[in-house]
Amino acid sequence: MVDFFSPPRGTFLSPRPPRPFALASKWARGAIALSFSLATALYATSSRADASSLPPEVGYNYGEMETPRITALGGALRATSHSTSALYLNPANMARGDLYRIEAAAQIYPEARRQSYGAAVVDSVISSWQISGGFAANWSLQDPKGVNRRWADIRFGLAIGLGDHIYLGMAGKSLALKQDGTTPLGASEFDPIDGGLFEKNIVSTVTFDAGLTVVPVPQFAIAVTGHNLTNRKYSYLPMTGGLGIGFSDKDFSLSADAVIEKRTFEETTFRFMGGGEYLAANVLAIRAGYRYDDGLLTHAISGGLGYVAQEFSVDASVRHGVSGQRYTAIVFGFTLHIEAMGVGR
Repeated sequence: MVDFFSPPRGTFLSPRPPRPFALASKWARGAIALSFSLATALYATSSRADASSLPPEVGYNYGEMETPRITALGGALRATSHSTSALYLNPANMARGDLYRIEAAAQIYPEARRQSYGAAVVDSVISSWQISGGFAANWSLQDPKGVNRRWADIRFGLAIGLGDHIYLGMAGKSLALKQDGTTPLGASEFDPIDGGLFEKNIVSTVTFDAGLTVVPVPQFAIAVTGHNLTNRKYSYLPMTGGLGIGFSDKDFSLSADAVIEKRTFEETTFRFMGGGEYLAANVLAIRAGYRYDDGLLTHAISGGLGYVAQEFSVDASVRHGVSGQRYTAIVFGFTLHIEAMGVGR
């Protein structure tokens, strides 16, 4: 078992849970309506707010996109991610398990005045050659009365499993970024060049991520990743190398990551993350995590909950900086489990 959300290849979920599909659909419609209402309210609040007093690097979060599961576990998912989280953190893990998922998610940073909205699809069911693919598109706005940064992140990934022990993956990423504002205090404490160009892209380029996961035994995995491995001139695409380890069984998992990063700051910095999750009563995912960011000298704790049905899941997470930069990140999403509906069998 890869983890308690991801059946191994060749294994499918039961044809139907005791819960009728009509009831699941009712839950899904309610979750979508609630998520849309929350996103609308948070967007309106952020749009009316004054410029952020935080460094832009806090809200930009190294240009990374997060699912609720990534946020809840502090980002420590390089070894144990799957589906859409794998597309963002370690594309190799898309090939671990028979999954076909479509996820819509929103990321809100109230103090940093950032909001991101996007969707992703990952399919590891249809191919019989252990080849998996994924696509994601996200749009973000950060601090419209400050740096006024807007960017579109589009990525496509492929992964292959070499038997049951080695997985390889790569994701191409397109970034188009505009910025035509400054912080209330002028230049950022960390990035003196934060003004940009009015209504023009200051970044319009393509880069790629890569990952390798080794699974010596079904419950344990080791992963190595690299992000933004080209276009070294852009600080908006920081080059990162990551190492992750993880343990998972049917209902419980623990994971830890270490990440080294360059380009955002004058010196190379690192991040440490750790997290765990437990599936209670086979429907309620309980998650918690921790992250230390050396570049921002910030400790953050995180947590989240998820309702996991056969045909869909609804997740919400919060990360909060408890020392250093005081900020909050709220991430919530809705995922359709297409493989549970018989597609690709």
